[in-house]
Amino acid sequence: MKRILLTCATAAATLVALSAADVDLKKIPPASTKTDVTYAKDIQPIFKKSCYKCHGEEKQKGKLRLDSLAAVMKGGEDGEVITAGKSEKSPLIHAVSGAVEDGLMPPDGKGDPLTKEQIGLIRAWIDQGAK
Repeated sequence: MKRILLTCATAAATLVALSAADVDLKKIPPASTKTDVTYAKDIQPIFKKSCYKCHGEEKQKGKLRLDSLAAVMKGGEDGEVITAGKSEKSPLIHAVSGAVEDGLMPPDGKGDPLTKEQIGLIRAWIDQGAK
């Protein structure tokens, strides 16, 4: 039994290392210097324009909704999409910045890619605690 547990733990550690290695942090724009960034005022309008088509009230690809703060914090079928206080470790930032190969959101033909400024604002929101 101990041997099986050790093998599972080793496999899990390897998967985490591989997924972290697959993220190209150089592709992530810097966080905005804007202070007091909130979901309702600053982030929700970005998500509404670019993300609701696939992650809104009517449709939730990957069981992910971005149309309310509670839904964003809950994440989707693959788990949490933000790590409050650590935008560079947040899968949402990896996806919208194209830091993961073949993982750019929104995908081609599904909406306009987010600008560096928009990604920077989302980063600032996450770094400030995702309130």
